[in-house]
Amino acid sequence: MPAWVAPRFDRAIEVAGDAWFIPLSAGTPYRPPPLDERGFPLFEARAGAAYLIERGVDPRRILLEESSYDTLGNAFFSRVMHAIPRGFERVLAITSEFHMPRVEAVFRWVYGLGGPPCTVEFEAVPDAGLDAEALRARAEKERASLAVFELLRARIDSFADLHEYMFTEHGVYSAVRKIADMPVDTRLY
Repeated sequence: MPAWVAPRFDRAIEVAGDAWFIPLSAGTPYRPPPLDERGFPLFEARAGAAYLIERGVDPRRILLEESSYDTLGNAFFSRVMHAIPRGFERVLAITSEFHMPRVEAVFRWVYGLGGPPCTVEFEAVPDAGLDAEALRARAEKERASLAVFELLRARIDSFADLHEYMFTEHGVYSAVRKIADMPVDTRLY
């Protein structure tokens, strides 16, 4: 698990009370996943769950989301896999400061596209484990990704339209396109 992710989970433990934990993500589409000792993919959500369990969180309070490969997928799959079926009325998204503007834009939009109402609250933790140059690069990627996301948001008006986009056009989730075939400017969500 990257060093900048641990503070997110630490903060979740601090504020959770008796709430559920939803570690997100299969990983990234830009490189192969790390493998466990048996040779199976070690998804980011599973690494996050292990971190939580090592710190005393009851595994029965952890709902994995291992389907997403980007921030849009994080929001979409957390909503359809957990928030809607469990009837969550409120979720708290915790992420690093460098990532928060995009997380807030994407989650507010996805959770607001219809369906049962669910309020999303946000909390940023300080950026940790990144040197100044890496942090600058991440911040720039985030700005570019947010700009591309705004173009997508302008053309999708409903959850059904988002579903259509995710599974017919998105470079990661569509059967037709592959991430490697996408122009660079559309690979940034």
